[in-house]
Amino acid sequence: MLIYLDNCALQRPFDDRSQQRIRVEAEATLALVDLVERGELDLLSSDALIYEIAKAPDPVRRDFALAVLEHATAFIEASQEVVTRAEAFVGSGAHPLDALHLASAIQGGARYFSTSDERLLRVARRLELGGTEAVSLLHLIEEVSHGSDG
Repeated sequence: MLIYLDNCALQRPFDDRSQQRIRVEAEATLALVDLVERGELDLLSSDALIYEIAKAPDPVRRDFALAVLEHATAFIEASQEVVTRAEAFVGSGAHPLDALHLASAIQGGARYFSTSDERLLRVARRLELGGTEAVSLLHLIEEVSHGSDG
């Protein structure tokens, strides 16, 4: 199963875990990363991810995310097709970088696009994403867990 984790998802383990939701999402991210590292999930990376991660001022966060992306089985460049699709998403209310993430996930054929950004999820669920489904980290870990049970 091919998944796309946006930068918010990749950075969740470093957020303040005093809130239960953040704590649970951080654990979900770490569990997903573990599945990727073991080859049980396929991870899609993109120019948009590399660009956003490279801007991170915290080297620990940046190095973690880049290390995770080293396990990606596919990579999507910011082609004209991706940019055109992203522009349409911006017209529907997505922030430009979020739109590039969504367009990259679709272009790469990801089954799931996952983020911890609630606003982005609300916007993405209103868009036509083809065969890609926008989901929370908790939904994704549930899907992966159910998929491995049967």
